[in-house]
Amino acid sequence: MQILENQSLKNHNTFGIDAKARYFVEIDSVSTLRSVLQLAHDYPKMFVLSGGSNMLLTGDLNALVLFINNKGIEIVSETDAHVFIRVMAGENWHEMVQWTLERDFGGLENMSLIPGNTGTAPIQNIGAYGVELKDCFVECEAMNVASQEIRSFNKEDCQFGYRDSYFKNEGKGTYIITSVTFQLTKKNHLLNTSYGAIESELNAMKVTLPSIQDVSRAVIAIRQSKLPDPKVLGNSGSFFKNPVVTKEAFETFNNTYPEAPFYKVSDETYKIPAGWLIEQCGFKGKRYGDAGVHTKQALVLVNYGNASGEELLALATRIMEAVAAKFGIAIAPEVNVIRN
Repeated sequence: MQILENQSLKNHNTFGIDAKARYFVEIDSVSTLRSVLQLAHDYPKMFVLSGGSNMLLTGDLNALVLFINNKGIEIVSETDAHVFIRVMAGENWHEMVQWTLERDFGGLENMSLIPGNTGTAPIQNIGAYGVELKDCFVECEAMNVASQEIRSFNKEDCQFGYRDSYFKNEGKGTYIITSVTFQLTKKNHLLNTSYGAIESELNAMKVTLPSIQDVSRAVIAIRQSKLPDPKVLGNSGSFFKNPVVTKEAFETFNNTYPEAPFYKVSDETYKIPAGWLIEQCGFKGKRYGDAGVHTKQALVLVNYGNASGEELLALATRIMEAVAAKFGIAIAPEVNVIRN
């Protein structure tokens, strides 16, 4: 275990923000994590960093940054129909999804190419194309920061919501996730192809009886056509959540903008795509210095090279204010805005 000082985080966040960590340590095992937490009182504060894909750094961190990088995927148990896999927190999410598809394990294919690591996935209850992490989630293990004890959290414990969980609320700063267990199908896979452009992409691929691998390839093609590669253009994927509004608010909106896309969540709530709202406000493709909105997807804020976190945050605030003024609908960041 080596604790580094004044370490650049530019290569540890997908926005490519050149912020520095006062102290930095790589966590490659549960035992290393326990040892570091026992030293925590010697440092100003701690900050847990994983794939760096769902955060915006607004400045240097006067903290001990714990880079979660423990690896490993194992089959815990299986039946004729299902397999249970345990994935360590530092495993790259997309690489893990591809690992499951290579073995014909179904359930995660719609979430292909989501950036980040597996350990942060339950925090956000990540999702894409009609599927969320909670749909295949069994449990996660997490270490209590204060006591260093490991606790298992089942689905109910995690209190999953739309891009939300216990770990973003009451459990924030209290636990660090070390592994996640999923239940996946081995046969009779339940395909979800009705959301978004998956069916049209499968048609373009001339696939009539899709496999889970075909669905994954379709999702990857769609995401690559809309979302920039963080290695080429700094971004964190979708910056904003899609707002969920009441039936009354939706009917008022729909009467004024009947052409707007929407998704019915329940009899009383509707989801309106934030990207459409932002595009209607004229932000798609706009650039303000090195901070901008992607040319192909208005949900995505991008760093054209040397934008600061504060500049990207100012752009996000400008967008939120414009959407609220035009539509009377509040949109909120999906990414975590990190202030020192």
